[in-house]
Amino acid sequence: MFATSSFTNKNVLVTGGGTGIGFEISKLFLQQNAQVFITSRNEEKLKKAIEELSKFGNCNYFVTDIRQPEQIETLAQTLKEQDKSIDILVNNAGGQFLAPAETISINGWNSVINNNLNGTWYMSSLIAKHFFIPEKKGNIINIIANIFRGFPGMVHTGAARAGVDNMTKTLAVEWSKYKIRVNAIAPGVIYSSGLDNYPAIVKEMTLQEVPKRVPLKRLGKPEEVAYLALFLASEFAEYITGETIYVDGGQHLWGDTWQL
Repeated sequence: MFATSSFTNKNVLVTGGGTGIGFEISKLFLQQNAQVFITSRNEEKLKKAIEELSKFGNCNYFVTDIRQPEQIETLAQTLKEQDKSIDILVNNAGGQFLAPAETISINGWNSVINNNLNGTWYMSSLIAKHFFIPEKKGNIINIIANIFRGFPGMVHTGAARAGVDNMTKTLAVEWSKYKIRVNAIAPGVIYSSGLDNYPAIVKEMTLQEVPKRVPLKRLGKPEEVAYLALFLASEFAEYITGETIYVDGGQHLWGDTWQL
């Protein structure tokens, strides 16, 4: 479907681009001749990612905490000073932890909401104001999660991701006058480095038990999410906006991730 020149002269900003799904999205855009900027709070992970990603094309990183609007402002100003613009924003950064609702502290709740919901809004709003709205063009892709039937075991991220799902729909309509398209991807359980953030027992259960509850009987691959991101950013999807597309082997239609 794509020639290697499909994204030539396009600049792509991927938050959380140093690991997991974000890394694969960055890699795929680089392979399509885009210039890619990745962000994260963790400079060590960014440096490690750049060593690998630079093999595929022109990739740079910025240490940026999406929870801090002033850091996003600094990022935007730095790009402008370098005569760089942004054509495509992939809001991939996020984080959560597995816990029953009654055990989640106020701080735990606020941390996840601030990262997954507020951070996505701050990045979308500020990049749009600095680049997309003045230039009357832009493309935002939000990476959320399987929230189709709630999110038992992760009520905090379920609420945050549902907020981003609604934000996606709202901004798609409001910003259509600026020729900005906004879509979301809702991955199911993906076998990526993100699983390393969970306790060993949770990781083992994910690998052994979760595939049995997925209609396609396997976990997803990071590149399968990346392929959809590339499509949504491409000319083939120019009439698609405000949509949330699930990449989960059918799990949002049938099958529970965790036993109650």
